[in-house]
Amino acid sequence: MQLGFVSAILPDLSFDDTLKFAARTGYDCVEIMCWPPGKADRRYAGITHLDVTRFDKVQAARILERTAELQVDISGLGYYPNALSHDPQEAAVAVEHLRKVITAAPLLGLTRVNTFIGRDWKLSVADNWPRFLETWRPLIKLAEDNGVKVGIENCPMTFTADEWPGGKNLASTPAIWRRMFHDIPSDSFGLNYDPSHMVWQFMDYLEPMREFRDKLFHIHAKDVRVDWHKLNQVGTLAHPNEYHTPKLPGMGDVDWGKFFSVLTDVGYRGPVCVEVEDRAYEGTLERRQASLRQSHTYLRNFIPTDA
Repeated sequence: MQLGFVSAILPDLSFDDTLKFAARTGYDCVEIMCWPPGKADRRYAGITHLDVTRFDKVQAARILERTAELQVDISGLGYYPNALSHDPQEAAVAVEHLRKVITAAPLLGLTRVNTFIGRDWKLSVADNWPRFLETWRPLIKLAEDNGVKVGIENCPMTFTADEWPGGKNLASTPAIWRRMFHDIPSDSFGLNYDPSHMVWQFMDYLEPMREFRDKLFHIHAKDVRVDWHKLNQVGTLAHPNEYHTPKLPGMGDVDWGKFFSVLTDVGYRGPVCVEVEDRAYEGTLERRQASLRQSHTYLRNFIPTDA
């Protein structure tokens, strides 16, 4: 396994400076954010460490030369929009850019692209399904044609009022994953698995790794704490931000020893990337860099270096 981090937490740094920080800190890889250049519409979005809108082999060669010099790999390209938005324009932009991310990956010798399925949060799962198939069958075919594995993160995206009640990502539960992979059967269609999202949904985060072992394309290492003193006041029907808090690995309710025990048992050998969403560390660039150093120190207990 390789230990990395998600570049979204370092929007202040350039692509090169992000890789240099990773190298200094001892990370093996970085998941590089590839949003279209422009203003972010939510936290951790809109980060463009790699602009794929006009990407070619010359640019790719420069990047590969730099990653080789610094000995830091790119674990995958990340772009997490809502490709099934009820706004047709938003959905169209998301799909078109996702196509660019998928076709950019092989230029860099990469086989992983990570994203969300998306969802019209005002509709049921059943009512979203026809659009899911219409949108994602061609995207997965494009991935197959380019030798790319698309890893869908399992975050429900139900945190704010404008994401309520259904959330902006369809792929939130094992029941839905089974149906997704049944209706679009492809070796290029899998998961970017994050155990923290299962914790605050009060679900087993270990069993899905066993059942979906062949669909684990990429892993996000994020922890979460369920704040029971708040939950007892608002209940599970409240917005999840009212009763849970994202934390750095080792500071929440995920048992990382058990997590890596199962992850190694199922034969996973890919990247595990720290995703920092801990607001206690977000005040300054220095604090965010410190959060990545702390996470690296902790997770090296489970992912040793090759040296």
